[in-house]
Amino acid sequence: MSASLFIARRYLRSRRHRGFVSFITVIAIVGIALGVAALIITRSILNGFETTIKENVVSFTAHMQLIGFSNLPLKDPSFALKRLEERFPQVRHAAPFVSREAMVRSDADIEGVVLKGVDPATDISAARTRLVEGAYELQTREGRGGGIIIGRALAQKLEIGVGGRLLVFGLGGTSLSLSETRIMQFVVTGIYETGMAEYDMSYAYIDIRNAQRLFQMGTAVSGIDLLVKDTDSLSTLVEEIPADLGYPYYARSMQQMYRNLFAWIELQKQPIPLIIALIVIVAAVNVLGTLIMMVMEKTKDIGVLKTLGADGPTIQKVFLSQGILIGALGTALGNVLGFTLAWLELNYQLISLPSTVYFMSHVPIRFEVLDFVQVSAAAFGLSVIASYLPARLATQLDPVRLLRFS
Repeated sequence: MSASLFIARRYLRSRRHRGFVSFITVIAIVGIALGVAALIITRSILNGFETTIKENVVSFTAHMQLIGFSNLPLKDPSFALKRLEERFPQVRHAAPFVSREAMVRSDADIEGVVLKGVDPATDISAARTRLVEGAYELQTREGRGGGIIIGRALAQKLEIGVGGRLLVFGLGGTSLSLSETRIMQFVVTGIYETGMAEYDMSYAYIDIRNAQRLFQMGTAVSGIDLLVKDTDSLSTLVEEIPADLGYPYYARSMQQMYRNLFAWIELQKQPIPLIIALIVIVAAVNVLGTLIMMVMEKTKDIGVLKTLGADGPTIQKVFLSQGILIGALGTALGNVLGFTLAWLELNYQLISLPSTVYFMSHVPIRFEVLDFVQVSAAAFGLSVIASYLPARLATQLDPVRLLRFS
């Protein structure tokens, strides 16, 4: 261990209570730790918001959808499926669907929904991925009608549970004539929940063949849900796939369908660099103030060291080493504190949110190593920079005056 580091470590300890860090040093370390922890938690929450919303959006629509111009039905979906498989290896999953507005009625209430018919063999919707009650059963069962899966919010509104019966009113054809209204009875076989109450209230799922009969669509479908291997390629695929398939195929990505949600996410992320800068600067000012006070307190010691032959760089290294130790301890403790608090929220969901406002029922968390690295580097780097001024000040003190007047 170098002499400068040895002296720096001794200075960080209390003179009277050896082995305990002095009060002023504790304040500096705690300031850095709280700043680092706050930034890590903030970044983890924003990452969680973005991931959760994207996952929920995908459960309702997929990464992108192929539909017909002016919502024209796609009469030959097998053609599109075969073409996608042959020419677009970026597409890893394709699921035809039928989607129309409908009314659902229970003994207690009636509600308008978006009724989505899906093929159980290829379904990627919330009906399969977010099921919380019942079972994934959409096929027609003799004497009981088809199965329907609804959201928890809708189930509460209709006061119905698994096993209950619903009447579904659909409008067939291309007009909204009451003469074309079709009614089918379904049995609630499952209840899903995504945490996005607005959508849990609006979407219900049935077998695609029942949907085609209900809406009198024959073998046509409303569109095809697509999952891709790399979401960064969505903007390209949205243009290339319709151009290859021709009229009436039209594509839209999840960002286009839910533009407001993704704009909200980006808006939340914009002030983060400013927040990071302010918190880290506050932590650096703590280090600066601590070391200046340390220099003022140790003036006599500085004079003694210079009298014994210590040169300016040696004195400077002492206080730079102090700043490095304070920055390292504060950054390490902040990482531990931030990770611990975020981990507790991730596993125990301590903070609940109104799902009608935030599109989720609890604060989401997603850890990224890059966040820890960036925040730690910023906090530690500014702590070292802030240490330079008091360290430089210590080298310019006159040892004769220090010993005479201290």
